[in-house]
Amino acid sequence: MPQDPFPEPGPDGEEPDSFPLPPVAEEAGPAGEDGPGLGQRTQAYSTAETSQEHTGPMDMRRVRVGCEFVYVAGVDTPAVFQVEPRDTAPVSLARREWSTEPEVRIRHYTDLYGNPCARAMLPAGRSTLRFGALVLVPDATEDADEQAPELPPEELPDGVLIYTLPSRYCLPDMLGDEAWSRFGAMPAGYSRVQAICGYVNSHLTFEYGRSGPRTTAADVNASGFGVCRDFTHLAISFCRALNIPARYVFGYLPDMDVPPDPAPMDFAAWMEVWLGDRWWTFDPRNNRLRKGRILIGCGRDASDVAMVTTFGAPLLESMTVHAQEEPE
Repeated sequence: MPQDPFPEPGPDGEEPDSFPLPPVAEEAGPAGEDGPGLGQRTQAYSTAETSQEHTGPMDMRRVRVGCEFVYVAGVDTPAVFQVEPRDTAPVSLARREWSTEPEVRIRHYTDLYGNPCARAMLPAGRSTLRFGALVLVPDATEDADEQAPELPPEELPDGVLIYTLPSRYCLPDMLGDEAWSRFGAMPAGYSRVQAICGYVNSHLTFEYGRSGPRTTAADVNASGFGVCRDFTHLAISFCRALNIPARYVFGYLPDMDVPPDPAPMDFAAWMEVWLGDRWWTFDPRNNRLRKGRILIGCGRDASDVAMVTTFGAPLLESMTVHAQEEPE
């Protein structure tokens, strides 16, 4: 059976044949070596996520992201990793590199939600897997629009209906009475979703070790403690209880134009909510617009975008994550 999607300690189309993994480059090369035009600030035209506030070309900033996992396995153990960013506008994946010690082979595929995944066999004994990427991100926060409307269920697109239903960690059926009593009388639309985020942000206290792989939105609502995935699960549950489609998003979030967080870097979770004719980004953990969001994957909840799924019980000896802007 697959191991739980949150290992301890402590978030188109199939690619061709398997290949040995090259080493990760620790430093960016001189201008031009990481790809065309990377030695200078580049331009990109706005797309869905930035269309409301940005109508012309946008400056792009370089962010280097990555992670390292060290496992100790008793036997060869199949694993799936979800750590590679989606290469979709307005973010551009300029370079990606993988490495393992000892060398293993890896095969890439895309899951049913469109998320990039990598399959590998962890060998018996100690092994290390590293991923690194250079990503171009807009020098702009995500959009916000106080006028973005909610749609009644009968007008929702077929493909988003699944994001109104209960899932493993998001429980709108159990939290429905509270959702309607707290938020039901508010004007429908963007401002109501923002009110949900504000409530969750104030209701929960961020603290490691107070939630775990089996903690649901109902559990964290009762305890008042959790990490970013728990903040997100609770906000999603309240939205779904109000028939607002909401999906879980997992990725890298560097400290760009905000005070640096002294805590060690980790993966981040936030949510996207369907209003009007598109998905909108909301962040109940930070409760503010941010620059530099780099999406790895999305799904119903964290079980759909586990950073690692192992088909066995290897020991995760260490995990490190990095996401920082790279000076030009």
